[in-house]
Amino acid sequence: MQVQPSDLLEKIRHQFDSAPYPRIPIDESPKDKLNTLYIHNLVTAYYFRNQKVIDTKGKVILDAGCGSGYKSLVLAEANPGAKIIGIDISEESIKLARQRLEFHGFDNAEFHVLGIDDLSQSNWKFDYINCDELLYLFDDIGKALKAMKAVLKPEGIIRSNLHSSIQRFNYFCAQKVFTMMGLMDGNPEDLEMEIVVEIMKALKDTVYLKKITWNSKYEGEHGKEKILMNYLFQGDKGYTIAEMFDGFRTADLEFISMVNQGEWNLIDLFKEPDNLPAFIAMSLPESTVEEQLQLFELMHPVHRLLDFWCGHPNQAQSFVPVEEWTDSVWENVKVHLHPQLRTPDIREELIACVTEIRPFALANYLPIVKDSISIDSSMAFCFIPLLDEPQSMMALVERWKQVRPLNPVTLEPTDVSQVFYMLQQLFSRLESFGYVMLETT
Repeated sequence: MQVQPSDLLEKIRHQFDSAPYPRIPIDESPKDKLNTLYIHNLVTAYYFRNQKVIDTKGKVILDAGCGSGYKSLVLAEANPGAKIIGIDISEESIKLARQRLEFHGFDNAEFHVLGIDDLSQSNWKFDYINCDELLYLFDDIGKALKAMKAVLKPEGIIRSNLHSSIQRFNYFCAQKVFTMMGLMDGNPEDLEMEIVVEIMKALKDTVYLKKITWNSKYEGEHGKEKILMNYLFQGDKGYTIAEMFDGFRTADLEFISMVNQGEWNLIDLFKEPDNLPAFIAMSLPESTVEEQLQLFELMHPVHRLLDFWCGHPNQAQSFVPVEEWTDSVWENVKVHLHPQLRTPDIREELIACVTEIRPFALANYLPIVKDSISIDSSMAFCFIPLLDEPQSMMALVERWKQVRPLNPVTLEPTDVSQVFYMLQQLFSRLESFGYVMLETT
């Protein structure tokens, strides 16, 4: 199945052979980039879909369009024990990817010069497919998604993204400008990049294209990657939410959620979320997820990427949302701290906060939401055992009783029902943000 015209494919191949992407030094580690690791951790996507925590050991992960291998390294770091397979049409990129993973000591990874349309020729089956910054290069995203679906295990998940045609409109205008000038007839190299810089610098600062797209940081050696990926990007295309969902339907895939779903909440666009205009308040409950995402995109097109998870239809495990749990369900809950929070630095800071009686600023370490998320020291001690292993809800209630046997105000014995309620509220809130995962047993 050919999912890309051959002449354009060669242009794209040539561009990435000449300038493998991303240009991140091989020795640079993503270990301290907890947000990036969080997104690329299979545990995150699997829990969103199934409300179950998965062990990444033994899982097989495809990095489709792996480029120079930085995201392959992220996937290896984020998913301990998983096998990473990277593919790319650029031979030079594949060489760098191999070097990168070897440098960082990951021997359970392999890389192949291969296109998405050739995946069906392999015997691979994947638990997770990461197709980052690639899908928007295809003329028919439905066919590309179908090619990945063919090698996806029944419960597997695809993470991919598309350039937003609305948010990125001005960059597409710039690409048309430089196409008209002939700068993209062949493979853009240093000369073409220098011409772009010269023209953009020469434009008045009030010229709309310059005002919206240009940054002085694009000048010089370090700006070359930005020039290539924004002004001279071969095959770059934009899509809308509607076209994204059309792609799912063509490939017979089920939308799971946006990867940054907390930043796509339509209600958050209104000054008073609890006092919406009558028409919105009446129609919103009846609208589909697709319609709500379309409205958000049209009202507030701030996201460069339409970043999503999807999978085979009807494979999600059924579950009751946390907000609907009864006390009897909560009594049998197991609490997991997200793996990306189980780090030595976070352990040290958490213990210091408990010892020094100060709030634990959780969002400082993993800012997956815009809100400032802190945990009072009077409750933070419950997280210490979670750094080692999951805990039952009742074990955490018991720990509270041991640490604080008396009510600090009345000096009466701790009210177990009150502790139970407080922990419910705490973990419900943190689960909604993605910091903890709650499993019913």
